[in-house]
Amino acid sequence: MEGDVTDKQEDSASVCEFDPITGNIPATKVEITVSCRDLLDQDTFSKSDPMCVLYTQGVESKQWREFGRTEVIDNTLNPDFVRKYILDYFFEEKQNLRFDIYDIDSKSPDLSKHDFLGQAFCTLGEIVGSPASRLEKPLGGIPGKTCGTIILTAEELGNCRDCATMQFCAHKLDKKDFFGRSDPFMVFYRSNEDGTFTICHKTEVVKNTLNPVWQPFSIPVRALCNGDYDRSIKVEVYDWDRDGSHDFIGEFTTSFKELSRGQSQFNVYEVVNAKKKIKKRRYINSGTVTLLAFSVESEHTFLDYIKAGTQIHFTVAIDFTASNGNPSQSTSLHYMNPYQMNAYAMALKAVGEIIQDYDSDKMFPALGFGAKLPPDGRVSHEFPLNGNVDNPYCNGIEGILEAYHQSLKTVQLYGPTNFAPIINHVAQYAAAVQDGSQYFVLLIITDGVISDMAQTKEAIVNGAKLPMSIIIVGVGQAEFDAMVELDGDDIRISSRGKLAERDIVQFVPFRDYMDRTGNHVLSMARLAKDVLAEIPDQLISYMKSKGIKPHHTPTDCSPSAPGSPVAV
Repeated sequence: MEGDVTDKQEDSASVCEFDPITGNIPATKVEITVSCRDLLDQDTFSKSDPMCVLYTQGVESKQWREFGRTEVIDNTLNPDFVRKYILDYFFEEKQNLRFDIYDIDSKSPDLSKHDFLGQAFCTLGEIVGSPASRLEKPLGGIPGKTCGTIILTAEELGNCRDCATMQFCAHKLDKKDFFGRSDPFMVFYRSNEDGTFTICHKTEVVKNTLNPVWQPFSIPVRALCNGDYDRSIKVEVYDWDRDGSHDFIGEFTTSFKELSRGQSQFNVYEVVNAKKKIKKRRYINSGTVTLLAFSVESEHTFLDYIKAGTQIHFTVAIDFTASNGNPSQSTSLHYMNPYQMNAYAMALKAVGEIIQDYDSDKMFPALGFGAKLPPDGRVSHEFPLNGNVDNPYCNGIEGILEAYHQSLKTVQLYGPTNFAPIINHVAQYAAAVQDGSQYFVLLIITDGVISDMAQTKEAIVNGAKLPMSIIIVGVGQAEFDAMVELDGDDIRISSRGKLAERDIVQFVPFRDYMDRTGNHVLSMARLAKDVLAEIPDQLISYMKSKGIKPHHTPTDCSPSAPGSPVAV
């Protein structure tokens, strides 16, 4: 027999069931550039010498922490600072920022020894979500004085957002099995600076052949070599064994630079088993591996689409069914405690405050379902909270909360709990704008006792083809089994034998976020983080499914623009 069956995997890096690259790539990094115009002049004989200090706010403590300082630019009221701030960007978090401007009069690091010129507050999402990711704000903080303007620009870092697609075959690999030929597969590792290797891809197993042709596969370039084209890439070849003790056939090394030459004599690699080479004088190799095809395509990110003008339209739908309890009683989920927001209001505020940064006009349709409406008591499953059928838009999150409070005084909680009309309502507008210029997010807040499961599933399967996502927040103590099924994380949702093309639903039970200490700020931040975490990937999955690349001409998304959801 040709092979050494004892040449087992323990002599090399471990191989396990591996899902390449999920969750291992660092967060998107954003570079913030700061400029100011028409600053206050605090110096008598010359202009101010400005410096900018950035503060970030902790999610839990709400304390402002100094993040960093720019350089000092002498003698100018219109500085363009060279030193940047580099921040991790999370779509699902409200990242509060504060920029303080000082006139620096000495070398002292103590800011109290310098003149304060003004400050501005914003969120990172507000900068990123502005046209061309450029936000201009007036500086304030000095009563009675005009302090000038700050200009903040965001740019995503990392020029290596490429994705490589490649295909390999092998020839005359060593036979490792007593009965039949080998079952080969390959494992790819990127080298680290300390000489270790990190697994980054594993091919499928091709059964019973010494001349396998593997399927093409795609991998982010930064996962393969972290953007360093000369970095060593090690490839190990194994014979698959059912018990997991895969036989090591041999290995070779390459680099992204070499692979990028494509199919050529440079990309035929000898597979070498070092132990066999030492033992056998006449040993040449354990077969060869050949690169059949190689291509690189730029991977577009969520920020690419936002910067190119994609607007996110936010619609909220609130459950007004009788199972919530009488709003005038303290046991009701809709009870209006004068000292504390109820779960509906908290969920709405937590999610809405982040989403609103990505909608240019900050006007949001707010709908209710499951109530009897005045004057005739008809039951409606999509009524405007502000009572205006022709214009259901509310001004910002505060406007939605105000309309919600007013609705509780005028409508009668009833039933049943039907989701499908609301989902189809938003889908109608998403269907009208499928060019990538707009994306729709529907937030449904409910006590979870759903009545139209079959119709809702059908609405979700149809919605999965459209530029939309659905967030469901369950309030109260009900069993949310139906909501978990709609989420589709474990089992993709289906209707009438049709599977949803994408997972577009994210469900969370609000009770999981109630902080026992009563720290509502913390629980709201955690809720927002978890319910919004999937939106960027869902948006990208839609764009990819339709072959849409970021446009560079922002679309008009005013309330009257076609595709803005309105109640009917």
